[in-house]
Amino acid sequence: MAFRVRFAPDAEDDIERLQAFLLETDVPAAECACRALIDATRLLETFPFSCRRAAGAAPRFRELIVPFGHSGYVLLFEVEDSRTVTVLAIRHQREDDYL
Repeated sequence: MAFRVRFAPDAEDDIERLQAFLLETDVPAAECACRALIDATRLLETFPFSCRRAAGAAPRFRELIVPFGHSGYVLLFEVEDSRTVTVLAIRHQREDDYL
């Protein structure tokens, strides 16, 4: 079964924010990070339930770990129904507000 992956407006803002942060110091890294995030969502098209369940949340809320450099990113997503996965938020693992 194939899922359609979509990004909530907040997740799109997160990608822009994370990319802007890297663009200040390393343009190639910013491009690679953005590509890594987009490529990682391919897993969500077929196996969203293989990702870990978000702590304290209903089973439909999951997290995808995306390795990048010495740490990485975490995508919070929701399996909305049998056909749709929505990425809700994206955080770098070293951010202060990382859950």
